[in-house]
Amino acid sequence: MRNIAVILAGGIGSRLDKNHPKQFFKVAGKTVIEHTVTVFEEAKNIDEIVIVANAAHLSEVETLVLKNDWKKIKKILVGGAHRYESSLSAIRAFEEEDNVNFILHDAVRPLVSHRIINDVLTALSNYNAVGVAIPAVDTIVEVENGVIVNIPDRSRLYHAQTPQGFKLHTIRNAYAHALQDPTFKATDDCGVVRKYLPDEPIFVVTGEEANMKLTYKEDAFLLNKYSNNTNLVV
Repeated sequence: MRNIAVILAGGIGSRLDKNHPKQFFKVAGKTVIEHTVTVFEEAKNIDEIVIVANAAHLSEVETLVLKNDWKKIKKILVGGAHRYESSLSAIRAFEEEDNVNFILHDAVRPLVSHRIINDVLTALSNYNAVGVAIPAVDTIVEVENGVIVNIPDRSRLYHAQTPQGFKLHTIRNAYAHALQDPTFKATDDCGVVRKYLPDEPIFVVTGEEANMKLTYKEDAFLLNKYSNNTNLVV
């Protein structure tokens, strides 16, 4: 069973930097995507890395691959306008393979740990779909028209993270069903499995607060806080 990490870097969101997507934001002299890819490059149980990037930034990714001399990068693919299209691009690049663990990770989560990656791969020995999440610490409210209409039980609520891991045939099958649905929408890959393969259990690995998603400028300060235990310093 080969373990393939897919780094999803196709986003063009500019809430962090108006001039550049957030995966190219500089942290400690390197871009966020460089820090992220390096984690997987150094993970002993990852056999291959695929980067899915926006077409407008392919040359930047190629330059970073050469600069860092990453050995595990085997494919650089073009993503789509939506996140699920980037996942699909990677899935379709391995149409002839089945004996694969697919690990999909957001490029803008540079502090993912080897422990999380290891736990996801271990869980894939027993499950076909694995998510990562941390318990919600704040009360979550459901609001309609500016009014609270429901307060769910917080003990059952978690914040989802990546990586998300799948047997390749499972995530491929989920998307095959999803693409037949004219109302299909997705924000993450576990959600696709949950909706279109409802009988497939999705095991949850415990994430880490440091495994945060870089979205706003304020997040850079939080990265600095968590970087005390890493080599990543803003």
